[in-house]
Amino acid sequence: MSATEREEMPKAENLLQPLEELLAAGLHIGTRVKTKDMEEHIFRVRPDGLFILNIGKTDERIRLASKFISRFDPSRVVVVSSRLYGRTPVEKFCELTRCMPIVGRFMPGLISNPLQPRHTEPQLLMVTDPRADCQAIKEASVAGVPVVGLCDTDNALSGVDLAIPVNNKGRTA
Repeated sequence: MSATEREEMPKAENLLQPLEELLAAGLHIGTRVKTKDMEEHIFRVRPDGLFILNIGKTDERIRLASKFISRFDPSRVVVVSSRLYGRTPVEKFCELTRCMPIVGRFMPGLISNPLQPRHTEPQLLMVTDPRADCQAIKEASVAGVPVVGLCDTDNALSGVDLAIPVNNKGRTA
C-alpha cells in the first residue's frame, strides 16, 4: 500500500475490530465487477482487477446498521442466506440475537402469502447477498419491510434500504 492510500484508510483505533483482523479476513476484497450502486464504496482497484472496498465505510455502515437493527424486536427480524458460506454466520448471529434465521432456499410466499405454512411477518429483513436472496427482497419490498443487505462490489441495491459494503462471497469474510 502506498503512503497516500494509508492516509486515506481509517484510523485503526477508530474501527470496531483491529484493522489487521479485518484485512486478514478479506473483508475488503470485492469482485472484478462493479455496479453503479456500489461505486461510492470502492476504495481502489488492484492490478489484478479486483475492486477493494473502503473499510472505513464498511465500519461506518455496520455501526449505522446496529443502531437501526436495535430498534426492532429481535423475534420479528428475519435473517436470510441462500449462500453456503452464509449459513453458519447467520445461524450464529441468530443464536446470539434471537432473530429468525432462514438458510438455504427461501420459499416463495414466506413473507407475502399468509396461506403459506411457515408464513412470517417480519419488521426487518437482513440478507447476506442481495443477488442470491432476491426473492426475499422482492417480498419484503411488497410488504413494506425494510431490508439491510451485505453487499459486494457486484450487487445492485434495488430493494435494499441499508447496504453494508463487504465481501459477501469469501468463506472467512
